[in-house]
Amino acid sequence: MTFKDTVKLSWGNITGNRLRTVITVIIIALGIFALILIITAIQAASNSLTDSFSTMGANAFSVRFKDKNIRFGGGAQRTIIKTNKSALKQKNSSIGKIITYEQAKEFKERYPFPAKVGLAIRGAGGIVVNNENKKTNPDINVTGGDENYLELNGYKIAYGRNITAADVESGSNVCILGNDVAEKLYPGNAAKAVDKVISVDHIPYRVLAVLDDKGSSAFLSTGKVVITSYNNIRRLYATQNSSFAIAVMVPDINLMDAAIGEARGAFRPIRKLDIKEEDNFYIDKSDSIAEKFLSASQYLQYAMIAIALITLIGAAIGLMNIMLVAVNERTKEIGLIKALGGTKKDIRDQFLWESVLISLMGAIAGIIAGVLIGNVVAILLKTGFVIPWAWVIAGIFVCSLVGLVAGLYPAIKASKLNPIDALRYE
Repeated sequence: MTFKDTVKLSWGNITGNRLRTVITVIIIALGIFALILIITAIQAASNSLTDSFSTMGANAFSVRFKDKNIRFGGGAQRTIIKTNKSALKQKNSSIGKIITYEQAKEFKERYPFPAKVGLAIRGAGGIVVNNENKKTNPDINVTGGDENYLELNGYKIAYGRNITAADVESGSNVCILGNDVAEKLYPGNAAKAVDKVISVDHIPYRVLAVLDDKGSSAFLSTGKVVITSYNNIRRLYATQNSSFAIAVMVPDINLMDAAIGEARGAFRPIRKLDIKEEDNFYIDKSDSIAEKFLSASQYLQYAMIAIALITLIGAAIGLMNIMLVAVNERTKEIGLIKALGGTKKDIRDQFLWESVLISLMGAIAGIIAGVLIGNVVAILLKTGFVIPWAWVIAGIFVCSLVGLVAGLYPAIKASKLNPIDALRYE
């Protein structure tokens, strides 16, 4: 019996018992479906987070007074991912003290490393911006920065000019609009916003520029912002409880570790820390939140792998039982094949291929369903279509192995049947 004949006969037996085949395929597909679904969704969320929080690039880092975190959800129940494990220890009694304007400015003046330093402070959030005809929803955030803020945060100007050092020093009412804000106020002609006077939280501002649209995600909107100078924020908003954030960009990624070391050494005396005291500030790279999310998502992946394996073990047991039933049902057929010259190997290969093909059908069904439904998350997060190829290949391999193991005992049992006894079997 040729290989082609063996596979053809196996496929004929699979299609001849459709109900039994479908039930077995569904059981196998469920385990692979759950695994591929979660992996695809996690990869889509990771892509969105990486785009959101890596705006400064790989050669930048920030200095903050407390650990940076991201909150998922709203209301009383929120999930928080912290970017620094030491934040949980709270060893230093001065931890949590804000970075004042004086400290931030002194750091920028004293930082000896050849790098760009930018200062920023948060202003009002959830405000309305309007002109004489239109207004935005109350979901706009105001941020104060300096002349380096745009570059250090990955923004590009589409129309107009950047904030200058003179604008920062004067603290005048000038601002830069995010693309979403400009499009809302001047639909179809965002460039028209430049040099116009608008109202930002009931305060008049002259628009210096409109930012280029660099996209948004489910985790961070980069277009619903109004950027002014930090001195303007200090002048118009109560900033006693607001902390400055310091951003640093080095010219070469290979200088990153040295730059972070210099920043820590320069900032400790500004924060009046004794040599024995631990840092009461945090230094993190721009993509640290995405990295921590990926690390946290590993545990979910491990859980799904365990669930998939348990499901596949159950499917293997069910498949083995089905194959044993098939041996009993086809005893006469086996005896006839042997009487016509079929070997033990022919019988064994026929049952093994039947078991493997059923497992592969389950794998393919589970993978297709998992990828398609998992990419619903990618659509919601506005990321590209995601296919976790490594897990797809692993799923096919594991299901092939499951089919091989499940079919081995029934195949051996069938191949050992005596042809005369098999032909007499009723």
